[in-house]
Amino acid sequence: MKPRIRLRFSDFWPTFDLHDNDFTRLLGDTYRIEISDQPDYLIYSCYGEQFRRHRGIRIFYTGENRRPDFTECDYAFSFDFCEHPDHMRLPYWRLYFPAYPLPSQLTFDSQTVLRNKTRFCNFVYSNKYCPTRNRFFRLLSKYKRVDAGGKLFNNIGRPVGGGTVGKIDFLRSYKFTIAFENESYPGYTTEKIYEAMVANSLPIYWGNPRVNIDFNPASFLNYYDYGSLKNLIQRVIEVDQNDDLYCHYLQQPRFPRDALNEAEFRLQLLKTFDRIFSSGKTPVAQQPKPVRHFIIHPPKQFTSRLKQKSLRLARKVSYHLNLPRIQVDSNRR
Repeated sequence: MKPRIRLRFSDFWPTFDLHDNDFTRLLGDTYRIEISDQPDYLIYSCYGEQFRRHRGIRIFYTGENRRPDFTECDYAFSFDFCEHPDHMRLPYWRLYFPAYPLPSQLTFDSQTVLRNKTRFCNFVYSNKYCPTRNRFFRLLSKYKRVDAGGKLFNNIGRPVGGGTVGKIDFLRSYKFTIAFENESYPGYTTEKIYEAMVANSLPIYWGNPRVNIDFNPASFLNYYDYGSLKNLIQRVIEVDQNDDLYCHYLQQPRFPRDALNEAEFRLQLLKTFDRIFSSGKTPVAQQPKPVRHFIIHPPKQFTSRLKQKSLRLARKVSYHLNLPRIQVDSNRR
């Protein structure tokens, strides 16, 4: 009989399914997972603070550019290259692998793929807060039209629908995909480059300076091999105008030689959970907090009082300097 694990999820994105997700599917083969309001283990993410109510073992997961805080969590899975013994690197693209496998290299025909490419390049984003990505879109558009299929810079009439499946289908007809992350940070590799590879669209990548640990740099156009957006665009133009060179990129293995395959990685992930469930450690939520914790996470009551005192001080200064009276925007309270 499978061992029972009482589990709960909190602070994930709105569409996260508490009962059917990557974690429950992984663990369900080995454990009898019970989603409980009184869990022994809480897996939480970075979209809220409900996790602080839990007094048992806390397991942090993020696909965003956030670092684990081990004064708040007992274990962590993130993209980060973190040497902490209770951390395992789990970049977001890894969660895509079972549902969206890469095309088989054994039956791959790059010439057939090229013949089916009817469009130049795409740009599917809604987040406008990445100046590097926005600038690259504008610069590359001076060479040829780049189809913007997201909400940002949309020029195809409407945003691409259908979730991940719809996006991958949209990418298939494009020779290139702009696969820039929201930010640049070592280890921060999301689904963007992986989705392009699934669609056999050559990724143009920026984000993780160490992306070569995750993917074979010979299989995509990597900003960090060229040092500037201008040089990267020159390479895109060169590859676009040379069919043999384009096919050469598509024919390369997607992963480095020493990379764990999917089965090996999932086994390693399962072993990490086995260690968590058998550790018997005292939860961090039940341990005395170091002074550093209260500096980083001051109590809400303290921060509220500090804001009030700051506002009163600012009004006094304004009064003595004969400045306009400071008003508080009620919509921001």
